[in-house]
Amino acid sequence: MAFAYAPAPESRAIVDIAPSYGLFIDGEFTESADGRVFKSVSPSSEEVLAEVARAGERDVDRAVKAARRAFATWSALPGAERGKYLFRIARILQERSRELAVLESLDNGKPIRETRDFDLPTVAAHFFYYAGWADKLKYAVTGRSPMSGTSGPDPKPLGVAGQVIPWNFPLLMLAWKVAPALATGNTVVLKPAETTPLSALFFADVCRQAGLPRGVVNILPGYGDAGAALVAHEDVDKVAFTGSTEVGRSIARAVAGTRKKVTLELGGKAANIVFDDAPIDQAVEGVVKGIFFNQGHVCSAGSRLLVQESIQDELLDALKRRMSTLRVGDPLDKNTDIGAINSPEQLARITELAAAGEAEGAERWAPACELPSSGYWFAPTLFTGVSQAHRIAREEIFGPVLSVLTFRTPAEAVEKANNTPYGLSAGIWTEKGSRILSVANKLRAGVVWANTFNQFDPTSPFGGYKESGYGREGGRHGLEAYLDV
Repeated sequence: MAFAYAPAPESRAIVDIAPSYGLFIDGEFTESADGRVFKSVSPSSEEVLAEVARAGERDVDRAVKAARRAFATWSALPGAERGKYLFRIARILQERSRELAVLESLDNGKPIRETRDFDLPTVAAHFFYYAGWADKLKYAVTGRSPMSGTSGPDPKPLGVAGQVIPWNFPLLMLAWKVAPALATGNTVVLKPAETTPLSALFFADVCRQAGLPRGVVNILPGYGDAGAALVAHEDVDKVAFTGSTEVGRSIARAVAGTRKKVTLELGGKAANIVFDDAPIDQAVEGVVKGIFFNQGHVCSAGSRLLVQESIQDELLDALKRRMSTLRVGDPLDKNTDIGAINSPEQLARITELAAAGEAEGAERWAPACELPSSGYWFAPTLFTGVSQAHRIAREEIFGPVLSVLTFRTPAEAVEKANNTPYGLSAGIWTEKGSRILSVANKLRAGVVWANTFNQFDPTSPFGGYKESGYGREGGRHGLEAYLDV
């Protein structure tokens, strides 16, 4: 007889959320210029967590000016001195990781198991990694080893970086952008997503705790108008954006013809390809991690399962059994596998696309699970009988919905995997190393995982092709976008 799971909630007492928060400009929290505010709501309970100042165009101008003033002294610091600040930030993030993990789960809706075991360790790792690069930038650009003794170019920081991040990994996306920007000597104005501003505001407190000079990091919670004003500001030298392809297009148009450097990390519709010689149980775990991790709120999510026809039935049976064990519910419960959908708007989009899948003739299946009565929830869902013409096979759902397609030959698998406007990631499951290399070289995806999925590391570059954007974040490549060489 299977054992029942008893609730194992993480205490929220570890984090002290204030009733209200201001904008973080020039080292101080301040009200917005027009006094506007908005509420940050927990998606799992619809509880109002805090009232937050809403940035506008005048606030953006104040923050950019503060960053410009700070740039002169920050960029002049030796790289080793900048690295000390990043090391200090990384250590503080580790020390406060339990507090920040609870906060992220409350504000975002993702399970505490993910924020505790993935988000926060990876956030700290990015600051540690780029702290080590701060005094080695000439080798970052040339790719030469410091042991070679060869002198490379002398790269310079760009200036003020305007950064706009999404709601799916609020603190991790902040780390992806802030850490390399600071390591290279740039200053930052960052706009977090309006549904998840709290961890970025807590990070502002981490910056103060680390003694970071005033104005080096500025944080402006707000809506799309604040992001647009930041991108368009004439004194911003570098724009970094992670989010939807639609917004990415508008940013590309806004900066076209200017001197600004831009990196865009946008949507995806990744194919997870399972060949007939793959270990079924291992592949099923990879498929589950690929699509149900963070409720499917992952740009690199393996939302298209391409399975070889001869093992389709066996794999689907195993996959359905595994999906039936997933626990949906309270994000602060350590047993929870799938938390809340981040917002009612995102829930409406997932619901609409799932309904379209049924209307177009795909067969829908979801395990029996009781969803909480309050908050925003969607059960893990599987579609079979999907063709490449279905909307659920073409459009990014950004939710816990998996579309299953079949193939007969490796060539057909590659053709179907590449039949998408996106090109961010892909997965390959097979015991043959030669097949992995052959197929991976033919896939138009920025990241290809072999016999695993959704593995991230600060030393490895991440980014896509086509409508998944351009530029790379992470690794040595993540430094180049913030340097003038």
